[in-house]
Amino acid sequence: MLKEGVFLGKRYEILGRIGSGGMADVYKGKDHKLNRYVAVKVLKSDYRNDESFIKKFVSEAQAAAGLMHPNVVNVYDVGQDRGLYYMVMELVEGITLKEYIEKKERLSAKEAISISIQMISGIQAAHNHHIIHRDIKPQNIIISKDGKVKVTDFGIARATTSTATISTNVMGSVHYTSPEQAKGGIVDERSDIYSAGITMYEMVTGHVPFDGDSTVSVALKHLKEKIVAPSVEVPDIPYSLDCIIMKCTEKNVERRYQNCQDLISDLKHSLVDPDGHFVDEQLDVFTGRKPAGDETILMSEDEIRRAQERSYSQSDDYDDSDYDDDDYDDDDYDDDDDDYRAPTQRRNSDYNRKKNVDPNTKKIMKILMVVAAAIIAMVIIFMVGNAMGAFKGGIGLNTTTNDAKVVVPNLLGMTEDEAKAALKKKNLGYSIAGREESDKYAAGEIMEQSEKANSKVEKNTEIKVVISTGKAKKTVSVPDVKGMSEDDAQKTLENLNLVVEAQAQNNDTVASGKVISTDPVAGTQLTEGSKVTMYVSLGIESVEVPSITGMSSEEAQSAIQNVGLQASVTEDYSDTVASGMVISQDPASGKVKKGSTVNIVVSKGAKVKMVTVPSLSGMTQQAAEQAIIDAGLTVGSVTEEYNAGVSAGYVISQTASVGSQIEKGSSVGFVVSKGAQPSTDNGNTGGEDNESSELQ
Repeated sequence: MLKEGVFLGKRYEILGRIGSGGMADVYKGKDHKLNRYVAVKVLKSDYRNDESFIKKFVSEAQAAAGLMHPNVVNVYDVGQDRGLYYMVMELVEGITLKEYIEKKERLSAKEAISISIQMISGIQAAHNHHIIHRDIKPQNIIISKDGKVKVTDFGIARATTSTATISTNVMGSVHYTSPEQAKGGIVDERSDIYSAGITMYEMVTGHVPFDGDSTVSVALKHLKEKIVAPSVEVPDIPYSLDCIIMKCTEKNVERRYQNCQDLISDLKHSLVDPDGHFVDEQLDVFTGRKPAGDETILMSEDEIRRAQERSYSQSDDYDDSDYDDDDYDDDDYDDDDDDYRAPTQRRNSDYNRKKNVDPNTKKIMKILMVVAAAIIAMVIIFMVGNAMGAFKGGIGLNTTTNDAKVVVPNLLGMTEDEAKAALKKKNLGYSIAGREESDKYAAGEIMEQSEKANSKVEKNTEIKVVISTGKAKKTVSVPDVKGMSEDDAQKTLENLNLVVEAQAQNNDTVASGKVISTDPVAGTQLTEGSKVTMYVSLGIESVEVPSITGMSSEEAQSAIQNVGLQASVTEDYSDTVASGMVISQDPASGKVKKGSTVNIVVSKGAKVKMVTVPSLSGMTQQAAEQAIIDAGLTVGSVTEEYNAGVSAGYVISQTASVGSQIEKGSSVGFVVSKGAQPSTDNGNTGGEDNESSELQ
């Protein structure tokens, strides 16, 4: 766990831990360069040496970094500092959807739809970038204090195609996992839609559809058991929302929503038409509901009755202060028709009549239906024949009267959905002729239509439209911002309508805070809105000073040079450190800029004491030896020689100069006189003289 006050990347200050997951801890931090609060996700120490986890952590950042959407937790930066791998994200103050559901037990239909629309919009943004989340669940949906819903934690997401598979070791939370994901099959965007459906199920019921004692048992239920419709437990859930949830959670992927856009469209439709039969699915003829799984579900009479009695309650506990729901005004739920529950009541009445009809009556009804079908067929044949002139003796088609024509609505400026709805009301068809740039119409709006507005055409005529892709994007040249400050460079790039992403790097030649380079490089031609990565210098890289005390001089210098530092060596005496070993270093520890100098002191061994050489002249041999010892020296070699000037037995000379300073314990030698050299005269034969010489 990081301590408060620690800086990562010389930029992000850690303010305190706010959460923890399986792979990483999440901290509240402050970005001191942009002066904003952020969330910093730091990989746990258990995984810092595991390359597979590091790759997964980095892939999470890469997958999420490309998503910029109001319903996705945005990723700002990723880096590594002192062995810590971290990712910097948008800080969202709020609670998870899981906590919100537990707090309210279950959500009203309107509130669940509002949250779902925002949640699916965030998932759609990921799908648009070919990213499958794979772990959609209420714990990964954050509701901010201002009511915004954001999808987070792309921990096991990865950019992929629909042919990619996923193994069980990266399976998301089992209570929300799709059947194909549980069995390790092919996973695509529809797997996220299934998980979103389970999440919606939990919102309206307060619990997940499947639970068990183990993850395996829950996974098997997703594979084999049928989901009980939410309406069985919550009878007042709107018919359309019930159908939407059941379609999302189909075990057969082909029967689910095939994309998020269709799901969002039906959720919005449900707000204004709660009991509408607009969800494209197979419905049970008695209940009006669809089967929960791939096979028909046999429902009890009690379940059928409750399904038919479903209606939307206008008195819910939706709180506008909790969610920002301006797009879905409460007026959408107002209905001046007193028979608001009529569709449900009619279903109940029809069903009750069916239960009470006797067999004979049923036979009569079948006969009447056959007769009615025959009459209708005859009418159709007559009308077609009349139109062809068969009954007027004419050949060919008659001219269509004005009564069979309809007025073409003005579609210019409408969205695709709005145009489809307007044409459908007029019984006209819709097709897209193309997409073009337009300075007048925003992206997604109709800019041209094949038939002029207010003109009359035959019913079922196909109206072709051209859809605007927005204003034509201008091409700009990436400017040269090398050497600029980060702020000035960012302004220069943004003034050209380029999206800037800054990344910090160490650099030995560019001063801290200055731009090193850009990607793409200066001069590259880009369209407006393209991303430019700007590399900003952190200055010279800092390195940790190694501890070298006690090493030999050679080892210490090698250790310093290996981390990119230089060594300056001096010597000194030491009574405790052996000669040739490091006594001390400066600095002793911490971080310094790469290339800095570390001063080291190497021992010369114990300091030697110096003593003064005494004068031995005129001393006897014994006295001289004692004088040498008394001075702290040792007696060296003692020799004799004849010397007429010095009496025999006395010192003539010494090896060390008198009064000089030499190391204590050094040896000092001296020469002792043997007296005058004896005479060698051969003419002297007197015995007395010889005897006198020996005595002397």
